[in-house]
Amino acid sequence: MKECVLYKKEKGKKTRCLVCFHKCLISEGKTGICVVRKNIDGKLYLLVYGKIAAMHIDPIEKKPLYHFLPGSYAYSIGTIGCNLKCGWCQNWEISQERKIFGEEISAEKIVNLAIKSGCKSIAYTYNEPAIFSEFVHDVAILAKKKGLKNILVTNGYYSKEGFNFLMKKKLIDAVNIDLKSFSDKTYKEYCGARLKPVLETIKRAVKNRIHVEITTLIIPDVNDNLDELRKIACFIFNLDKKGNVPWHISRFFPHHKLLGREMTPIKTLKEAYNIGKKVGLKYVHMGNV
Repeated sequence: MKECVLYKKEKGKKTRCLVCFHKCLISEGKTGICVVRKNIDGKLYLLVYGKIAAMHIDPIEKKPLYHFLPGSYAYSIGTIGCNLKCGWCQNWEISQERKIFGEEISAEKIVNLAIKSGCKSIAYTYNEPAIFSEFVHDVAILAKKKGLKNILVTNGYYSKEGFNFLMKKKLIDAVNIDLKSFSDKTYKEYCGARLKPVLETIKRAVKNRIHVEITTLIIPDVNDNLDELRKIACFIFNLDKKGNVPWHISRFFPHHKLLGREMTPIKTLKEAYNIGKKVGLKYVHMGNV
């Protein structure tokens, strides 16, 4: 546990968390939506600082990043908790967990393990890295000094303050951002979030010349409308007007709260692929097929 950087004190010992777009106002003894940032006696603490719930060596293509250090491995870490509540979450066992747990491990040890394993990068993944940004920050600084790259696999629901804390300092080299839908209604209904902050994060990342790849999990009767997929493809194309930002379109399999939903037909993925190419995207990748 360590005191957070991204917060401010409010009246009556309340704290305002600044790490993500929710900007939770947290009363004494309570946590924010993410459950890992807690107000203790008028100060905000990160309960999962150095407390890792998942740690693996993954091919970088699994993040998925196909155009950043291809063929290399990423030392991947995550904690419990998330600032979204997506009904289809594939890592819900840790992201939606409310009990704090994990292996105690220092930033120095993570960097040393990454180097020893032959990885070229450290990926902050499995759950939403925004919510443990202070630990990401400390690991990333050490990783940079040792010649490792830093990768975020994120839902993009950052506040401007949270984004600048990591990315304005040039600590992050690459991101894969989930663009779950192009409908604000879908974000509110299924994720407990809004669309616009995600779009703003994506645009900020591109503007700051961070390597960006976008992932959309296509779910039947949620975000598989062809007009919506075309809007996503157009948005991605317009990020640089050249279609250089890769789009990963992934197949959904019944999971978590959507066990009754059918898996995505291959036909839908092919239609999305064709839409992306017609719009002008150079790199469209089908996943989970």
